[in-house]
Amino acid sequence: MPLLSRFRHRVRPAADGPARPGGGGRAVAETAGAAVAALALCAVAVRLWDLPHAGFQWCAVPVAVALFPLRRRTPGAVLLVLAVLAGAAPVVGPVTAAAAYTTALGTVRPRRRTRLLAAASLLITASATAAGPWLGPGPAAYGLELGLALAVTAVVVPGLVGTVYGQQARLLRALRERGDAAERARRSADSEARTHERSRIAAEMHDLLGHRLSLISLHAGGLELALGRADPELAGPELREEAVLVRRTTRDAMRELRQTLGVLGPLGRDTGPDAFTDATGTRADIEALAARSRDGGIDVRLEWDGPDLDVRPAQVRRAVHRVVREALTNAHRYAAAAPVTVRVEHDDLTVRVTVRNGAPAAPGGTPDAAHAGTGRGLPGLRERVELLGGAFAAGPLPSGGFQVAATVPAEPDDTVTRTPSAGGATPSPPGGSGEDPGPLSDAPLSDAPRTARAWTFALGAVALWVLMTLAISLVYGRPRGTVQPPRPRLGMTYEELKGVYDSPAVRAAATGHEPPRPARTAGCVYPPAGPGPRPGAFTVTRYCFDAAQRLIAIDRFTVPSVRDAPTWETP
Repeated sequence: MPLLSRFRHRVRPAADGPARPGGGGRAVAETAGAAVAALALCAVAVRLWDLPHAGFQWCAVPVAVALFPLRRRTPGAVLLVLAVLAGAAPVVGPVTAAAAYTTALGTVRPRRRTRLLAAASLLITASATAAGPWLGPGPAAYGLELGLALAVTAVVVPGLVGTVYGQQARLLRALRERGDAAERARRSADSEARTHERSRIAAEMHDLLGHRLSLISLHAGGLELALGRADPELAGPELREEAVLVRRTTRDAMRELRQTLGVLGPLGRDTGPDAFTDATGTRADIEALAARSRDGGIDVRLEWDGPDLDVRPAQVRRAVHRVVREALTNAHRYAAAAPVTVRVEHDDLTVRVTVRNGAPAAPGGTPDAAHAGTGRGLPGLRERVELLGGAFAAGPLPSGGFQVAATVPAEPDDTVTRTPSAGGATPSPPGGSGEDPGPLSDAPLSDAPRTARAWTFALGAVALWVLMTLAISLVYGRPRGTVQPPRPRLGMTYEELKGVYDSPAVRAAATGHEPPRPARTAGCVYPPAGPGPRPGAFTVTRYCFDAAQRLIAIDRFTVPSVRDAPTWETP
């Protein structure tokens, strides 16, 4: 039971907060694990990528780790703050993922959980987009890509996992509590049935022995009066005193009997048509029970092997009567259309009663509320039979029917003691009659499921870390493209004209077709030419520089292609 209590304490969530794990050691371990994951991601980012503002990224890790334990008191606020911080410093993504998992795990209300996760996703995306040009990978477009990747890996995925696991834990706790409640109800019903049966037995003993003791007291009183009127010479005072002693002893025995039987419960009595008589349990009585069942529409066959039970003690006959009556009543309720066989075997030592019914017409059906029993009949029969030193068994048959079997001694011993039922040896009939060792929740919980769950959680956390690392690397690690050179303009130096270089072929083609060079020209550059305005010609751009290598002129002119120019052999 203490182990179950600790388990419940671990999985019981607060109304709007995460589940409180048992003990501070686990909290320290969670914080340390989140810190190690963040530091590992930061080390990988610094080593493999061109991580901007590495100092800021390293400083963000201890800030996030310091905020992480506060999620137990204010889970929503801590998650939102960590989402903003993760957008500016992606290396704290593992800490944010752990906070999203625990927040979703412990938040019971679905709408609040959805709002928190959605708000965290929007904040981490907006933060990454806004911080991209200054602290992130570059322009806002790259920051948006980074924010979307972090929203999925640091908020959405761990939030969904925490939601599923939290619902599973709450469902498991509810099922355990429901099972415990059902077990307590079953035990209460069994105890009530045993108490009820003991009360009935006490009433029977009171009626039987009280009647006999009343007769003895009556006859002793009559004898006392007769002796008082008789001749003193024939009946001396000693005989009268003995008669008085017998009457007083009988009265004391009646009082002690009532006190003793009162321990078993209130002395209820069977009245009406079910009242016990001297013929109860005899062959004629059992035949009458079978006849009434036939009148009710059940096919009942009675088999009797051995002499009648009229010579047996009343408690034996009444036990036989109760077994047959309860079994036929159950047949009426659960298998009204099935045939029933009642067999009574009587010999010098035991009386064996077996009531067997066939499979019901609708398997698995249950009677309606008007015909459903209290569930106390079979446990009461077990109590009655075992108090007589007999054996009782009830359970389903492989064919689909049900059998009730009882064996009682033909002459019960006056000092018989109750034999405990064999727990789970007999299948529990409807209403419950087995003596289970305890509720299912009291059994020791195996460590195997916890170990498997721990390994699954660890592997999932590693996989999520790898996924987050790959998602961030797609943004930080990919090339940003070729930087376009500045547009040439007068006054720029040659070094400022990046990507502009001289082409000897274009220079040769421009010879004889270019316009005059400007004054103060120290040299010109002829970059590769582009297509011309018409077929057979191409456009040449000429950049002329002065002695200080400053651009002083940009000229564009058309040069015929080689195939359109006259060949050198032409006269």
